[in-house]
Amino acid sequence: MQQDRPSGESTYTEWRHKVRDVLTPLQNSLVQRFQETRLFRIYSSTLVPGLLQTEGYAAAVLRAVVAELQEELPFDDSAEAARARVERSRVIHEPERRFVLLVEEAVLYHQLGNMQTMADQLNYLLTANDLPSISLGVIPTARERAHLPQETFHVYDDGLVSVELVSAEVKITQAPEVALYLKAFEQLNSMAVYGAEARALILKALEGLR
Repeated sequence: MQQDRPSGESTYTEWRHKVRDVLTPLQNSLVQRFQETRLFRIYSSTLVPGLLQTEGYAAAVLRAVVAELQEELPFDDSAEAARARVERSRVIHEPERRFVLLVEEAVLYHQLGNMQTMADQLNYLLTANDLPSISLGVIPTARERAHLPQETFHVYDDGLVSVELVSAEVKITQAPEVALYLKAFEQLNSMAVYGAEARALILKALEGLR
């Protein structure tokens, strides 16, 4: 299969092609996209979104990627890639940007790295939740759902959606398809809790590590 497979104005790129060399260039390849975006809307059902990952958590995530793609990668650069991921995430401190991030509550319990790594990550979520540019929503597990969990996706402003599949990343720019993801985001957002309620769920997960 080719690296990019156009479908109208959508692009399908297999992960094994995106990380054909090493992981760090993939992290750096997103810097321009981040710089051009003013409104980030991110939903994750599996991991803490990259923009809010600590270096330790990011390294654990990327080590898992290396383990899955070990036959594709010439060497393990997960530590360097984690530093690059954290560096590009400094965009959350830049003015005139807004970040709306939704995670399923289960994300808070998926342990990446050791217990200290998870504790540091959860504590960082508490800190990030206080930033004026960030709205962090948590969709509680113990609540009747009106909408099903979805694959992880990112919406950059109103013009680009990036969907993370097991085998590939799909980039969508067609307006009708983008609109579907915007609708899905709002539906998921309607089930999320914010502020003190989100903080309580993060603290509950943190307490579970002790």
